[in-house]
Amino acid sequence: MDSVFVASSDTAVPLIPVSRESLPVRLESAPESWRKWVEASGFEAEPGATLRIPDTEGGLAAVLAGFDAETPIWMVAAAAETLGTGDYRLETDSLNPEIQNLAAIGWGLGRYRFERYREAQDRSPRLVWPEDADQARVLAFVESIGLTRNLINTPAADMMPANLALKARELAEEFGSSLHLVSDSDKLEQDFPCIHAVGAASDHGARVIELTWGAPDAPSLVLVGKGVCFDSGGLNLKPGNSMRQMKKDMGGAAIVLGLARLIMAQALPVRLTVLIGAVENAIGAGAFRPGDVLTARNGKRIEIDNTDAEGRLVLADLLDWAGSFHPDLLVDFATLTGAARVAVGTEISACFTQDEGWARALVEPAREWDDPVCQLPLHTPYRYMLDSDVADIVNSTPGGHGGAITAGLFLKEFVPEGTTWMHFDIMAFNNRARPGRPKGGEAMGMRALFAALESRYRKPG
Repeated sequence: MDSVFVASSDTAVPLIPVSRESLPVRLESAPESWRKWVEASGFEAEPGATLRIPDTEGGLAAVLAGFDAETPIWMVAAAAETLGTGDYRLETDSLNPEIQNLAAIGWGLGRYRFERYREAQDRSPRLVWPEDADQARVLAFVESIGLTRNLINTPAADMMPANLALKARELAEEFGSSLHLVSDSDKLEQDFPCIHAVGAASDHGARVIELTWGAPDAPSLVLVGKGVCFDSGGLNLKPGNSMRQMKKDMGGAAIVLGLARLIMAQALPVRLTVLIGAVENAIGAGAFRPGDVLTARNGKRIEIDNTDAEGRLVLADLLDWAGSFHPDLLVDFATLTGAARVAVGTEISACFTQDEGWARALVEPAREWDDPVCQLPLHTPYRYMLDSDVADIVNSTPGGHGGAITAGLFLKEFVPEGTTWMHFDIMAFNNRARPGRPKGGEAMGMRALFAALESRYRKPG
């Protein structure tokens, strides 16, 4: 991250965050020329706005960065995106260490670029490390979220199951964790029959990925990720406009890998297990069909109503397997339903859990980190919509009403009895660019959940 932060600089320009409320107070102690420049420029400290203030010699005296006091993480994110080459020093007189950390993380996220397939931009503003910032913590967030964004943004041709498994292996090697892969077709069919069925039509063989880290006697945290590297819809083929961004259908896997990296980098005292089913839902002679009946890992028979409801099949095997790790908490992330997007839009993570303690634990972190999470109900009476005439359950409801809820109820059938479980149905993608959040892959829910996990598991002192 040398191009993002710098230890010190004699030429650093002051970068001054101001809100609408604090701008007049800040200008009271500023030179008269600053006040006149602000007035002439019409700068009102709108969130994301920046104002370059010249000095008497035509250089740069300071930069004002407008921000919303309710979301300090983005206070200098827009500046990170728009300022030219040079060094900048955050004015920290009124910022406590926690806010300095948030501002530095926002700066790092604002500097994110996905440039694998084009020449890197030559503009490289750098931020002098704020005096009280926890540098290791800041870098852990920036690099972990960057990992998730890179994985999602990479086109499917370069992010198939074998590629995703390689990224998991690189992560395991970085932090000295163990990695186990299942790629043999016969073994997959025997132990993960739904995952095998979803991936059977693809030339890119499915992978089941298990990453383990942490002390064996620590509380068991199991993260499950949907890793559908491309989703054509299968024989229930998606229309073209719905297929365009299906490289992001492995966003759940990308988020759990990024979250795992953050947990390991911050040495959270847990026994971490990451389980990912990496597949391509393709069309071919081996494709599973509407009307087929699959037998899941836990023995339940699933009638296929729609082959485009494949992600929940992948998760079904993984959630059952997760029980063997006796989790204190089981969390899955998946780009699962369009219904969740209808319910909460594309910029909020839908969350399902019957543990109200964990639901409440997400509220404050979601606000503090501006990582919105909305709990939706697992309304058990809707379970009838998943009744099958020929099997134990259908994988999709033809009517579509309450689709995010019925998907959650489907998954619940495969969560081992007595397990504390949270299910995140996420977009994993920014449809618009905002400060610190460029258009493209996004680690939705990661910041909020990590903060909740840290509050639960971090030992005082």
